[in-house]
Amino acid sequence: MAIIICPTCGAKNRVDERGKTMQPVCARCKTKLDMANAMPEAAATAGGKPVVVSDATFARDVLEAGTMPVLVDAWAAWCGPCRMIAPAIDQLAAESRGRWVVAKLNVDENRETASRFHIDSIPTLLLFKGGQLVERIVGLQPKAELEKRLVAAAA
Repeated sequence: MAIIICPTCGAKNRVDERGKTMQPVCARCKTKLDMANAMPEAAATAGGKPVVVSDATFARDVLEAGTMPVLVDAWAAWCGPCRMIAPAIDQLAAESRGRWVVAKLNVDENRETASRFHIDSIPTLLLFKGGQLVERIVGLQPKAELEKRLVAAAA
C-alpha cells in the first residue's frame, strides 16, 4: 500500500499494488496519478514527523519508497551531536510537502540495519532514491545543507 499526493488538489490517495498495472486517479479531482510519486503509507501518515524505521520495517519504508528520496537519520539517545541535529531533521520532515521522506533509525535498537550500511559513527545520514543508497553524510550538518541535498535528489 502506498500514498500518492495529488499534484492538482493535494489530496492524499491510498493506492494498492494494482496501481502498478492500472492507472490510479485522484479520488477528489480525478487527475491521473503517477506511481513514481508514491510514498510509503507510513511516511504519508506520519503527520509531518520523521518516520521511525526499524530492522523489520526498513525495506518497506525506505528501500521500497519508489523514486521519492528518503533521508535516514541514524542516531542514538546517548549521542550529543544526534540530539543537536534532531531539530533540523524534524523541520525537514515538516517541510517536505510530499517531496521526500525523512526517517529515523535508532542504531542501538536496530543493529542489523546499522551493520548492513556500515554505520560506524553517528550521526550518519543516509540518502536513498529508488531503493539505492546515493549519499552518506557523516557528522553534524546545517539544515540548509541537508535540504540542498534533498532538493537535488528530488529533482
